[in-house]
Amino acid sequence: MKQFRLPDIGEGIVECEVVEWKVAEGDSIAEDQPVVEVMTDKALVEITAPEAGVISSLHVAAGDMARVHEPLFAYAPTDQVELEASSAVEPEPVTTGASSSDERSEDAVASAGATDGQGRRVDFILPDIGEGIVECEIVEWHVSPGDTIEEDQRLVDVMTDKALVEITAPEHGVVAELYVAKGELARVHAPLYAYRVDGEEEAQESSSRPQASGKVGQGSQRSHTAPESTARSGKGPYGRTPASPAVRRLVREHQLKLEDIPGSGRDGRVLKEDVLGWLEGDRASEGSVSGQQQAASSQDTPTERVEPLKGIRAAMARQMVASASTIPHFHYGDEFDITELLALRERLKPEAEARELRLTLMPFFMKAMALAVQEYPLLNARLDDEASEIHYQAACNIGMAVDGKAGLMVPSVKGVETLSLLDIASEVQRLTEAARQGRVSQQDLAGGTISISNIGALGGTYAAPIINAPEVAIVAIGKTQWLPRFNEHDEVVKRAIMTVTWGGDHRLLDGGTIARFCNRWKGYLEQPESMLLQMR
Repeated sequence: MKQFRLPDIGEGIVECEVVEWKVAEGDSIAEDQPVVEVMTDKALVEITAPEAGVISSLHVAAGDMARVHEPLFAYAPTDQVELEASSAVEPEPVTTGASSSDERSEDAVASAGATDGQGRRVDFILPDIGEGIVECEIVEWHVSPGDTIEEDQRLVDVMTDKALVEITAPEHGVVAELYVAKGELARVHAPLYAYRVDGEEEAQESSSRPQASGKVGQGSQRSHTAPESTARSGKGPYGRTPASPAVRRLVREHQLKLEDIPGSGRDGRVLKEDVLGWLEGDRASEGSVSGQQQAASSQDTPTERVEPLKGIRAAMARQMVASASTIPHFHYGDEFDITELLALRERLKPEAEARELRLTLMPFFMKAMALAVQEYPLLNARLDDEASEIHYQAACNIGMAVDGKAGLMVPSVKGVETLSLLDIASEVQRLTEAARQGRVSQQDLAGGTISISNIGALGGTYAAPIINAPEVAIVAIGKTQWLPRFNEHDEVVKRAIMTVTWGGDHRLLDGGTIARFCNRWKGYLEQPESMLLQMR
């Protein structure tokens, strides 16, 4: 008997409502058959069967909440059902010693996923929960075959197209096998690793089994192989084209027909890359032939290094293309004199250091921006998809672009208008460290309302930033330079000058609005004590 548990794959989903069961107890199921529809806080998701078998128990009733790491339903794999049926028809005599029939029964049980003395073997299946994730790269395994694992223990870091995600153990057991090696891609509906539930090591099996690195490639290839009669047919085994809700939404957005797109997944399942390839007119076979011809013609010349665009960088590429091609940008620049702000920071740094906080200029930028947003809420708003409604955001969640280990990330500090400078400094420090390690959570990446890109930290002076949709404004901050300026007595003095460049959505913002907002923000930063009058 196997338990299907709802795993935590790092998308911030901790529970979901069971909307409708497509099966009942005692029903036979086939691999990839729809079993239940659940509602997360983002979408209606269809969960499918990981393998063929018979439903033995539904643990959560329709209308109730199912939680991650908790059993959703139980089923008996097909080979185990057949074994039990054959045992019922032809019972074996009970003997005290080991016989050939006993050995055959033990072998059959082992193939069904449970072995006497070694425990029940379970394959952890990466499911499709409707977030548009169809594959992820294995970044690092934290366990090896034979290791004992505990529930909620971190097992593997994977990179999706959104963030670095930690996958944890659903229950106590012993790792039996790792199906996907570090650096390879794991796909939904395919086994990621196997473990034994009772915690006993598979000593005999490990001595005769090939090394993990050799087994990984075989397991990965086997999990992606579909029957020739159904693969790429455009129809799954249930008379419909298999695709996740996120893929179906993408198809609708581009006014395509799902049936027209060849699917590269199991049973003809249409994946996200299939839709993108269809839109771009990309043909893998043409690319392969072109690559071979190029390689043949350049044998005597140095070859360029090619690596796939994936993970955070691939997500950023798609986001920037969509933003630049759908949002009419305009840019506005100004110079700030932050001499007084630098002096104030130097006076406050010892207090922050006493609390083990690094007080940079970013908390001041954010706090001043949140105060200015209260007077000009249009900068903190967003347009709906049809650009027919303005949605004013309740909180000012300021994103900051960080050049992290996995690529450019924009985590956001939530509710800046309610935080003190020390609170903001603590959040900036936490998010910066997490981004540089590539471990920013989805909660930190989501929900931004306006963004800051501090290019000055790397030495840049000017930039023309691209808006982080669905936000409507972003500012690029240049480096601070000590430059000569005239004071009120026409005397040349040394001042700390910082350049800023705004990018605005011209569908909602005009030059006058962003100039007035920038002047208010500038006033708070050039005379930082004036912020005290507005703080609550």
